[in-house]
Amino acid sequence: MKKIESVLFQGITENEWMHMLDLGCMRTQHFAKNTIIFHTGEHIHEIGIVLSGSVNIENIDLWGNKSILSNISAGQVFAESYALCQEPMMVDAVTAEAADILFLNIAPLKQIQDKESWSAKIMQNILYISVQKNLILSRRIFCTTPKTVRSRLFIYLSTEAAKAKSTTFQIPFDRQGLADYLNLDRSALSKELGKMRDEGILEFHKNKFVLHSLPSKV
Repeated sequence: MKKIESVLFQGITENEWMHMLDLGCMRTQHFAKNTIIFHTGEHIHEIGIVLSGSVNIENIDLWGNKSILSNISAGQVFAESYALCQEPMMVDAVTAEAADILFLNIAPLKQIQDKESWSAKIMQNILYISVQKNLILSRRIFCTTPKTVRSRLFIYLSTEAAKAKSTTFQIPFDRQGLADYLNLDRSALSKELGKMRDEGILEFHKNKFVLHSLPSKV
């Protein structure tokens, strides 16, 4: 297996990569769409790295309402905090589309004491990833705090446009996924998107959006 391009493996040399392979701490697996990779309540010992496709991090409350907390795309990492801390999963990791996942067993990282080894690099990279995840979760809080559907939509779409550095961009969610991410009813979301389109604020087709103007009031 050739070295994977991911922040998790930043700074890892080819020799270190081969050492990790020799330890047998990595495996790959293919998952169909809408497959739960990790379940709420499960204790895990592996970190997931998306090789292709994407994964949603979801929470389902006691009444069956689903919220999407984040979307993990190719090259990104998920479940690292749970694998490290050995706390039970508080969320589900679910494939948003067919996906290939690389799993890294972190048990060897805890056993290796050499601070100059690849394990130290991995641990440092996990810390960086965790900080980035905190920023992502903060961004979602900003998107779900406003009371109106339009305000939530506008904050989210503005953020995605800024990330793409363009007023034309694609989002990682279908309409139901976007509703789950913003904690909105799908019909209310679709209705508001239609109004914003009719007012000339934006255009959209499936998950592709074009922002035209700033509304005077959101």
